Amino acid sequence: MIRKPARGLATMAAALPAMLFAVAPAMAQDGPQIDTGDTAWMLTSTALVLLMTVPGLALFYAGMVRKKNVLATMMQSFSITAIVSVVWMVAGYSLAFGEGNAYIGDLSRMFLAGLGESWDKPFVLGSGDGAVAFTIPETVFLTFQMTFAIITPALITGAFADRMKFSAMVVFTVLWSLLVYSPVAHWVWHPNGWIFALGALDFAGGTVVHINAGIAGLVAAIVLGKRLGYGADNMSPFNLALAVIGASLLWVGWFGFNAGSAAGAGARAGMAMLVTQIAAAAAALGWLFAEWATKGKPSVLGAISGAVAGLVAITPASGFVLPVPALIIGVVAGLAGFWGATALKHLCGYDDSLDAFGVHGVCGIVGSLLVGVFAFGPLSATTAAPEGISGSFDQFLIQVYATVAVIVFTAIGTFILLKITDVLVGLRVAEEEEREGLDVTQHGERLA
Repeated sequence: MIRKPARGLATMAAALPAMLFAVAPAMAQDGPQIDTGDTAWMLTSTALVLLMTVPGLALFYAGMVRKKNVLATMMQSFSITAIVSVVWMVAGYSLAFGEGNAYIGDLSRMFLAGLGESWDKPFVLGSGDGAVAFTIPETVFLTFQMTFAIITPALITGAFADRMKFSAMVVFTVLWSLLVYSPVAHWVWHPNGWIFALGALDFAGGTVVHINAGIAGLVAAIVLGKRLGYGADNMSPFNLALAVIGASLLWVGWFGFNAGSAAGAGARAGMAMLVTQIAAAAAALGWLFAEWATKGKPSVLGAISGAVAGLVAITPASGFVLPVPALIIGVVAGLAGFWGATALKHLCGYDDSLDAFGVHGVCGIVGSLLVGVFAFGPLSATTAAPEGISGSFDQFLIQVYATVAVIVFTAIGTFILLKITDVLVGLRVAEEEEREGLDVTQHGERLA
């Protein structure tokens, strides 16, 4: 039996994030139909999420590295956009959203097989009693999910900025997208996934995107080692103006990330947009005032980092919480991100160049856990479960379980894939190349 949610209500219980929750079909006698309003919003959201990587993340990261690595850093985001688009089409989408089993999809949708027969019909994910009907075509669903698959490995590059070979980045991105990202996406976002069945809440990618990328970034930073001169040389950002522009694009694009994850133009999308704005603003202020109190001055870099921290933390909760909890999540994220990017990094001694773990890992964990505390049941209500899922101690424990599982799997998987990449092409550039800069040594170009 295909589940057919009423307009404005969630489609599934518990673990179904983003795309599977506030599906709002216009029902007909024989089933759901494509809704042009929902489709238009999802097309817009897809473009907004792509904007987050190029040019958003590319500018954000490039503005924070030294001049000799600006082009190489932008190239990483740009090339990952191309690489993952093809990988997703060939096999990534099938592994993430094919029927498969509880742990990974199958290969039945390789090269998007079957799309020629279903491209103009409403999309149905899954089969049998657990199937979910959407009011958008599969082409829009898979492209929206493609943009998530793109930005996740792009976020990891912030942890190993200034020192990884371009060839290593290419090999690692392909392997990681297929063998780490796709399985985790299947666990959380497919009705057959075991985290989905567990009942964990993740509206738009707290586990799949941010914890996944943050933990992978931490492992990569440790495996590659510190940058030459770390702690001694001046590694101040080359151009914070670029970083501010990038962070601003991320903030705007995040409305597609979170509000788009409602899978339709309805009330839930509106709530997700509102709480996203509140959390980002609260976190920016939280980080800013923490820095002001401890270092004497509020910095531009701190303000934009705080905003991103809030956007990360609200991501898993955006379709489940009301404005006051969003404010709390934002403040906690701002303080936690500041701690993760400063005290924790220095205490543990790893070189997370652009704080991929300090912001995305730490604040992704914050959001994933706090949604278990603050979830507001009516936002996830269905006709089958009219009370929805509310915050409780039991739900908090479920969030802990899912979060720890993703951390462990990603850490082990990333470590293995980095070692494989090292054997195949080598991970790190030579010392002379690192001193000269990746722009010249990896791409033969130089910023004027």
